Amino acid sequence: MADKAYRVVKSDVGVKSDVEGMHEKIRKHRRKILRWTAFIVIAALLTAAGIYIYLQTRTYSEYDVLNSVKREDSPGTQYDIFHGNILKYSSDGASLVNANNKIIWNQTYEMQSPMTDSCENYVVIADRKGDTIYIMDISGPCGEIKTTMPIQRIQVASQGTVAVLMEQEGTGYIQVYDKAGTFLAEGEVHTENSGYPLDLAISNDGKKLAVSLLDVNEGNVKTTVTFFNFDTVGQNEIDNIVSQYSYSDIVVPKVEFLTNDVMVAFGSKQTVIFEGAQKPKVKKEMEVEKEIRSIFYNEAYFGFVFDNENQEQSYQMKIYDLRGAEVLTEEFQMEYEEIGFLENDEIYIRNNLECAIFTLRGIQKFHANFDQNIWKIMSTGRIRDYVFLMDGETQRVRLK
Repeated sequence: MADKAYRVVKSDVGVKSDVEGMHEKIRKHRRKILRWTAFIVIAALLTAAGIYIYLQTRTYSEYDVLNSVKREDSPGTQYDIFHGNILKYSSDGASLVNANNKIIWNQTYEMQSPMTDSCENYVVIADRKGDTIYIMDISGPCGEIKTTMPIQRIQVASQGTVAVLMEQEGTGYIQVYDKAGTFLAEGEVHTENSGYPLDLAISNDGKKLAVSLLDVNEGNVKTTVTFFNFDTVGQNEIDNIVSQYSYSDIVVPKVEFLTNDVMVAFGSKQTVIFEGAQKPKVKKEMEVEKEIRSIFYNEAYFGFVFDNENQEQSYQMKIYDLRGAEVLTEEFQMEYEEIGFLENDEIYIRNNLECAIFTLRGIQKFHANFDQNIWKIMSTGRIRDYVFLMDGETQRVRLK
């Protein structure tokens, strides 16, 4: 009986040993699979990163037309990009179409000099020095405004609030309307007291307004940037004015809210970044040492073009982020009619028969000359795909 028991015990030990060995083999196999999986994943990531870097640094001079759609536009048609679509406008009307030229909405009118402004889901079209403003969203017309004085500037906020700068007999007038065209607020800017209004800007939420006022007194030039607040904070201030900043010997022809709380004043000798949710304050003052040829901006960056001292390259481009930190300095030779940011933060430079695209790393990604006029460029979200608005056709292209 003892021998039999001993044999049973030995048999149990052998089974346990076999089970442990089997588990060890399984663990080794799993570790091997994990190592190979990690290797494959790392290799795939490195390959993807390599492809991305290659595509980001590669330069192109040719492209394939993936799709082409004919357009029939009236003479004098101008183009803007609104909500990823193409806004076409002229003296007799405006329409919003997609890249396939399918009409999203259409608005007829009669204007001598139409101008536009857009913010997120809203766009306004106004007759410069006229009295008519149309308010549209992505679905179509929302409201119409008739002013009693000539329109000088317009701005629209993200919820459709419209700010209008008007001027008559030496007095500037500011009026604010909602998206349906209903009057909300107004103010006067008398030239003899405050200066001549050059520009205005409204914040994305429609609660803050900035106005640039030029005062010329006995040959002395001074510009004052005035901030209004139409929310509860501004109601406690005289005329809703929450802050003012004056700059001697400087002209500020352009002010713009790049985000809801960041406003940039583009001056002749100085660019000033203001920041604040209620009462904007100076965040950074940047000296401008050369005459500015062009300014351009989006919600993340702003840039300048200067005439270049280097005779081999005609122009110098400088780009900054919203802190005022320099992002890019690049020289280029190309004569241009338009410069700006694409939706993917690349920079396009265009004249009627030539186009160049730069990345924020200073890589000239694309350059080409065309046989027909090119009027506008759109990025599509794909690294090599763009939309070109040519004479009489819209082309979806892929760089090669």
